Amino acid sequence: MTFIHQQSAHCESGVMSSLLTNAGFPISEPMVFGLSSALAFAYLPIVKLNGMPLIAYRMPPKHIINTLNKRLGLNIQSQRFSQVKAGQQALDQALAKQQAVGLQTSVFWLPYFPAEMRFHFNAHNLLVYGKEHNNYLISDPVFEDVVQCDVVALNKARFAKGALAPKGLMYTLGNTPAEPNWPVLIRQSIKATSRILDGLPLPWIGVRGIFHLAKKIEQLDPSAIKYNRLYLTHIVRMQEEIGTGGAGFRFMYASFLQEAADKLNEAMLHDAANKMTLIGDGWRGFASLLVQYCKAKQATPDFAQLAAALRQLAQQERELMQQLAAWSKTPVKA
Repeated sequence: MTFIHQQSAHCESGVMSSLLTNAGFPISEPMVFGLSSALAFAYLPIVKLNGMPLIAYRMPPKHIINTLNKRLGLNIQSQRFSQVKAGQQALDQALAKQQAVGLQTSVFWLPYFPAEMRFHFNAHNLLVYGKEHNNYLISDPVFEDVVQCDVVALNKARFAKGALAPKGLMYTLGNTPAEPNWPVLIRQSIKATSRILDGLPLPWIGVRGIFHLAKKIEQLDPSAIKYNRLYLTHIVRMQEEIGTGGAGFRFMYASFLQEAADKLNEAMLHDAANKMTLIGDGWRGFASLLVQYCKAKQATPDFAQLAAALRQLAQQERELMQQLAAWSKTPVKA
């Protein structure tokens, strides 16, 4: 089959963009991300990574796929398997029908990843579009070009154990969507995003979660020097190194707002896109500030200053979400 590969910023949104585009429904990665209402923030102290709380800047794995499936009526067919052999057979059968197949995998077992980039993350999405002899032809959205992976390695990646174990998950597109009602669909997705970020009465989610993290930083014990540096470094790692990162997702959502503004000829969305870009810049600046403090020789960072910078970002996101929520309720122009 003829397959057009496209490099993306994030695996799940990139896979869905590529899957739909190759099926005859061209759609950008930012539009996929925005329509699936994937922008978020969560500070989850009950979920630990290396002893530190999970900090997330988007909705959980599979949210983009599942939400886009519902909103565009894609009729995605997904399967999990208890046996490796059955999973491989199902993949081969789909490829024999000239279908592109989405897979959930573990980065650690994919040999085309450089050794320094492999880690035990079981929710990496990629597309398989063909097979030559003992090698699968893969469009991995984080790579510039298509790659190949042998049968044994891909089976290991599909059936890796641990948190978010993929269990051989594969999915194919059931329907190529008809042209949607863009004004309605974009309003629906923006309304949902504004609710996720500033409408849930949970102290760890959305803007409330950002304020909560600011409070945690402000309450750090100045005498716990080693812990403080580990904690601040963890925040930077979760924001800038795990997946697309916090600022990266804000930039992607800004691109969605810009594209939506052009599609609907809405000046307010242009303004919102500019504001979200500035918020993304602010998150990058915040991460830079944390790094400077961690590298500095002085033992005690100014935690109040760090917390104030984060609260400013939280307030900016709250004001923008309120603006977008109000717009999402306006009547669709005739």
